[in-house]
Amino acid sequence: MNIVKPQKMNLEQLEIALLNNVNEDENLSYNIFQNEECNNINLQQLEFEHCRFSNIIMQKAKLEKITFSDVIFENCDFSNTDFIENTFIRCEFNNCKLSGCNLSEDRLYNVKFFETNMNYINLSNASIENILFEDLQITNSYFQETKMKKIGFKNIDLTQAQFFKTSLNGIDLSNSKIERIAISIEDIKGAIIDRFQAMDLLYLIGVKIK
Repeated sequence: MNIVKPQKMNLEQLEIALLNNVNEDENLSYNIFQNEECNNINLQQLEFEHCRFSNIIMQKAKLEKITFSDVIFENCDFSNTDFIENTFIRCEFNNCKLSGCNLSEDRLYNVKFFETNMNYINLSNASIENILFEDLQITNSYFQETKMKKIGFKNIDLTQAQFFKTSLNGIDLSNSKIERIAISIEDIKGAIIDRFQAMDLLYLIGVKIK
């Protein structure tokens, strides 16, 4: 699928900055944040535009009402961080850790997640459009009333993911793992699966294989 990549990203234009020195209501543009540890940090009402986050460790943090536009995250660890009412536009997550993150009620548009650990992530009540999940784990994840449009799953492990009132109509799951996912017949209706995956969904109609 066609994901619009972060725009105007030139390493030579980026100025080194520190997340620990960021002030509330600040607009940060053309900055690179790298090799920094800022666990339990609390950031609010910020705008990051044309920025790069590299080798950032930000565990158990709280990021509230922040807009990320044309931002690349690479080799970052955001484990168990709360992203509250944030917006991600034309962003990429490459080889990151988002395990246990809360992205409920966030808005994501034109975002790519590649080789990233997203186990136990919560995307409930989020609005996600034109999103590509590629070569990553998203097991035990939680989707409740998630608005999904133009979503690509490519070689994804969705084992034990939970979907409630979240339609997968038109989404291709055929090259992903869907063992023991929790989903209703209504939500899985219209999804694309292969014949072997169909065996994992027989429980929905009360059928057992002998």
